[in-house]
Amino acid sequence: MLEKRFAPLDGRNLEIIETVMSCPEVANLNDDLKFKIRLCVEEVEENILCYSGTTWIELKVINENGILSISFSDGGMEFNPLDKQDPDINAPLEQRSIGGLGIFLCKKMMDTILYRFENGCNHLTLEMKVG
Repeated sequence: MLEKRFAPLDGRNLEIIETVMSCPEVANLNDDLKFKIRLCVEEVEENILCYSGTTWIELKVINENGILSISFSDGGMEFNPLDKQDPDINAPLEQRSIGGLGIFLCKKMMDTILYRFENGCNHLTLEMKVG
């Protein structure tokens, strides 16, 4: 299990991603799963860093009974990405709205995504069957 707090956040994008990808719960998975995990972790952490206004992120990675769980907690403004309407991926490019594609991809690649706002903090958990 990995538990780590990142504060301050400036310039730590790659460090956060690499911390998740190098922990044993992820590093020992096949390349297809690692690709999906990396894409989703990049999307979530980039959104937190760019839009939440937080000064810290806490990560927790657990693999229990073949379910990989990656949890992000932050002290930024309340935002549930699951409330965002999925983009119309069939619309012509010039008619598509900006934003929403990353969380849409996460919804497609992960088995479960959970969100809650508790004690002034956002908590987002990505879950994937890996075993």
